Amino acid sequence: MLRDSTRSALIDTLFWLGYCAFNLSMSAAFGRITSGALVIAVALAAELWVVGRVMRRIADDRHWFELGPLRLGLRLFACVVIGAGLAQIVLVIPLWFAAKMNWVYLQPDNTAGFTAPMLLMYWVQTGMVLALWTALWSWTVAMRRYREGEIARLNAESLRHASELDALRARLNPHFVFNALNNLRALINEDTERARELVTRLSSTLRHALDHSQREHVSVAEELAVVDDYLAVESVHYEGRLRVTREIDPAALDLRLPPMALQLLVENAIKHGIARTPGGGELSLRVRGDGGRLRIEVANPGKIEAESVRRGVGLAYLRTRLAHASPPGEFELRQHGARVSAQMEISQ
Repeated sequence: MLRDSTRSALIDTLFWLGYCAFNLSMSAAFGRITSGALVIAVALAAELWVVGRVMRRIADDRHWFELGPLRLGLRLFACVVIGAGLAQIVLVIPLWFAAKMNWVYLQPDNTAGFTAPMLLMYWVQTGMVLALWTALWSWTVAMRRYREGEIARLNAESLRHASELDALRARLNPHFVFNALNNLRALINEDTERARELVTRLSSTLRHALDHSQREHVSVAEELAVVDDYLAVESVHYEGRLRVTREIDPAALDLRLPPMALQLLVENAIKHGIARTPGGGELSLRVRGDGGRLRIEVANPGKIEAESVRRGVGLAYLRTRLAHASPPGEFELRQHGARVSAQMEISQ
């Protein structure tokens, strides 16, 4: 497959060869192809090929197609006017001298075509042809950029949908649901009120999992409410093995974060920390606002396992959401002695 630069050079060459052939055919139609007509057709086509290549180079180097339509149009118009003028100057001066010396033949009179009105007409004609080429070139560039933008948008949307499906799969973890239902069955006869509360908490957690893709951001207060429901369900299963400490900055409650981001950290801490530590342990949650940034830390006992980090669906989803957020967020897992700290920062 041809590279873009090679393909554009080939297209330009074919266009200006066609223009050269058109000029020669017009000369033949109105008489015969003289030496002067041949020189004009070939030289002008070659000059305009060079002008076109220079225009492409300038537009690419200075990123003209990233400007607005008006600014781009003004720059292209100036290039057409200047380029056509330069092409005519480079052509007319040697041609006039050659005609004077009778080296080339221009009919009917070798010098009749060099008057001011005729030179102005040649400039306008050259500008019209160069403007046609410029319009075709800019249209192809615009279409290519549009297609590239559409492909990038579709790829991003596909990645987002795939991440959302992974997140749903992570949130609807069969072990979590299975444990919750088993605990609910045990509580129905032992503690009806607590069983009713467990159903409410579980329902809220699953509803949030199903609705998470409907919003781009939620407030910290909303996310904490979901975390409370999730921890209430898990506390029935782990009982005294799960001990939670919180340090919540009231000023951070109105800050924004991707839906389920905090819940993912909490679930990961329980799954890879509390559940794997004999006797359980303490899950600490810190949320604070700091200079226009939301800082969240979830710590738990345990060790970072490279395989779990690499294959974890929840953390992969979280990294994707933060990477595609505007502005992007940051996430990092750190080992501090016998505890693992998950730290997340999101600009507001």
